[in-house]
Amino acid sequence: MESDLTILTASQLAAAIATGACSAQDAVRSFLDRIDAVDPALNALLEVNPAALEIARQRDESSVRGDSRGPLHGVPVVLKANIDTGDAMATSAGSLALANHRPARDAPLAARLRAAGAVLLGKANLSEWANFRSTWSISGWSSLGGQTRNPYSLDRSPSGSSSGSAAAVAARLVPLAVGTETDGSIVSPAGACGVVGIKPTVGTIDREGIVPIAASTDTAGPFANNVSDAALLLDALGGTSTSNASWPDLNGVRIGVLRHGAKSHAGVAAALEDAVNALSDVGADVVDQLHIDFPDAVYDAEYQLLLHEFKDGLNRYLASHDTGFRDLASLIAYNENHADVVMPLFGQEHFEAAEASEGLDCPAYKTAVADSVGAMRQAVDGMFRTHDLQALVAATNGPAWKIGESERGHISSSTIAAVSGYPSVAVPWALVDGLPVAVSFIGPPHSETDLVGMTMALEAARGMFSAPVFGVGP
Repeated sequence: MESDLTILTASQLAAAIATGACSAQDAVRSFLDRIDAVDPALNALLEVNPAALEIARQRDESSVRGDSRGPLHGVPVVLKANIDTGDAMATSAGSLALANHRPARDAPLAARLRAAGAVLLGKANLSEWANFRSTWSISGWSSLGGQTRNPYSLDRSPSGSSSGSAAAVAARLVPLAVGTETDGSIVSPAGACGVVGIKPTVGTIDREGIVPIAASTDTAGPFANNVSDAALLLDALGGTSTSNASWPDLNGVRIGVLRHGAKSHAGVAAALEDAVNALSDVGADVVDQLHIDFPDAVYDAEYQLLLHEFKDGLNRYLASHDTGFRDLASLIAYNENHADVVMPLFGQEHFEAAEASEGLDCPAYKTAVADSVGAMRQAVDGMFRTHDLQALVAATNGPAWKIGESERGHISSSTIAAVSGYPSVAVPWALVDGLPVAVSFIGPPHSETDLVGMTMALEAARGMFSAPVFGVGP
């Protein structure tokens, strides 16, 4: 058995534990040692579960009895810190306000992971409040955790908002992690950090016990270092069967190509072209130079939807949890009273705009839903139907920007899948200027198994992706 368990895939690690080649305690100790060595420089984790080794010991006792909990038996998993766990770990959303919020019970997705045998290893840092506090924010920064860095270059952004989840997997602090997305918060950090991220169809994974932004678009999803592992985690989270996908070739599969986002960067455009050629080489019927025709008003409508649903959802979450805060207004007041530590870099304009919004029964909200979710679904469905497509492919991201630089204007294709609520898989494809860029596959609702099969085929054509090598220390 390889002495460094941290280089194994999640599937390999699960198999090693199942056969007795290593123990769950061996695995957890290996990753804890890796965290101690690497995370002081990377800052991907807010905390490590103090019970992790004890849980691993219990998993090993179960193994001795021949009682495997499930496909993730003994495998460490990290959760984004906006997901409830009924243990010693806080669900803070990266905020100082909720730094001591320890829920009474697991979110259903956390309970499913425990039932599958996973060892919840820790909570990951994130863009505070999942990047919905200010119009100007810094991806991967939270007032509680500080700045998470990109494993490929520590002066670069990991993107966000699931920054720590993606960075932790890329740096081999953990084989699997869970993030959440409203618009881009899984696929964008996956692309920037060179890992696989799956944003499933909205509603596939139970969202109870997740600090919310928008019920129309919120979802949890997996991060892993390969598509197969990501599918394994998705199945544990949502009861899907995507890990059974197997597409040795893509003969007869029609995939549309969206190039407009990639055209702003020559290196990204070349990487997308290379990926499209690889898809053709494995048999895909590529339909090129497509453009989704949706009105620009979708973006403004999406923002209005987020404001209304954030206020409603967060107030409901706070009312059902003993956080010390009764509603969004009380959080705004807390932030104002602690502005020196909560808002040293940016404000809370989104919070304030959401608080000023009306309820979900108001005409403005209903119009926003129709003009965002409704319009995007109409546009995407029309493209799939007109061109008889199984998927769309686009550039996920450009090379990560330097931390502190403006995040506006960077390459992104996330809004198509995010606003429609449809699934998307980001798979790393190339290094541009030494930094990862990915391609995203977007499919119709509940097409996760098909997307996993397509990305497995592309991943096989790509071969091994370059792991990050970075200095540890100041």
